[in-house]
Order: sequence, then structure tokens, then C-alpha cells
Amino acid sequence: MLGAGSLRAAPVTEAAAQGVPAGASVAEAAVAADPDWILPRLAQPVPARTDFVEVRGSALLKAPLRLSGEYRRPDATTLVREVRAPYAETTTIRTGAKPGQGEVAIVRPGKPPKRFSLARAPELVALQASFGALLGGDRALLEQHYRLVAEGTRRQWTVSLIPKDASLAARVREIVLLGRDDELRCIETRPARGNEQQRTLLASAARAAAGVADASQLAALCRGHGAAR
Repeated sequence: MLGAGSLRAAPVTEAAAQGVPAGASVAEAAVAADPDWILPRLAQPVPARTDFVEVRGSALLKAPLRLSGEYRRPDATTLVREVRAPYAETTTIRTGAKPGQGEVAIVRPGKPPKRFSLARAPELVALQASFGALLGGDRALLEQHYRLVAEGTRRQWTVSLIPKDASLAARVREIVLLGRDDELRCIETRPARGNEQQRTLLASAARAAAGVADASQLAALCRGHGAAR
């Protein structure tokens, strides 16, 4: 049975009123974020996995293309992107001992696998490196491929990854990580030309995006509004 005391509400603190996690003060949450604070908190040991919802805009489509599925990192050199809806497709990126070495395999049901060298796809090298570095908390590896610019506070932050590789920079202006506290909620890929941005919601933001189609609401989820952790 519950005791009478268990029914009393706990006092609302200033930190709780402002949405600050338990154990963190308002002052701590207001401290400016920097990569050295953010990256170790995103680190996850392998194997790791996370849900995703990806929304891509295109002038060729009447409505943005929306994909959902799961990212997996079974080991330190492999990244698996499994699309489950609206079609099934699994992309496996395996890196080699040196930058640019490795292989990409794309598998769709009922079709022969497609395989090609990572050297043909610098954007996939950067993708694998960025996910691997993020999940490993490895700033040095990230900075091999990107210049890092952090903004915001420890409560709500962004880290812009600006490509150093010329071939990638010709396609991608920047990749922006959006997070809240110790959670990476969203990755926005902004093209070098045009405004057809790709937005990938991760983990709790991806789960909260079920049934949400409005672009402004998805952007709010990326920034940690409208969804509980």
C-alpha cells in the first residue's frame, strides 16, 4: 500500500520549472556548450543502434520524401543504415585501415546486392567517420573531416560540421547536429547549392515524429520541443 506521504507532490524547483534535468542547476544548463563537453556525452560503446526518421526535400517531388528505419554500428568500422519504410533497403559501410579504403553494400529484397569502393563515395566516408566519431566521442577523428563550430548552451546546443574535403564540400555546405543535454536529436544536412535540406531525427525525436508531417513541428522536435525524453 502507498503511504499517505507518497501522495504529496514534490516542490517545484526553479530548475524543474525551466525543464532542466534532475541534478543539473539552472546555472549549469546555461553554460555555453563546446565540442569537448558535447562529444563525450554522445559516446556509445559498440554495438549501438538508434531509430531514425529522415525527411528529404526535392524540387522533383510534390512532397518531401520520408524514410524511417534504424542505424546500427555493430563494430568500430561498420555502419549499417536499414530503411524499413516506405521501402526496404540496407546500406552497409565498412571502412578499411586507411581513409577512403573500404566497401559499400546496398541490398534490396529481390535484387542482387550492389557493391562499390568507398573511394567512389567521399560523402559516405564522411558519414561513417562522423557517426563513428560521434558514437566514439572522438573529436580528433571528426576534425580530420570537418571544422567544428558549437553554439548554444549545455541545455540546448548545435554543432556545425563544415567539410574540409573539397569533393564533399562541393555537395554539402554543412552538417548540423542538434541536441539537448546529452542527447543527439537531429542531424540536418545542408547542400552547397539550393535549399533542399535533409533532416534526420534520431532516438526519442524519431519516435516522437510518428504521425508528424509538418516541417515546423519536425524542426521543433529536433530542437527538443514538444517531446519528452
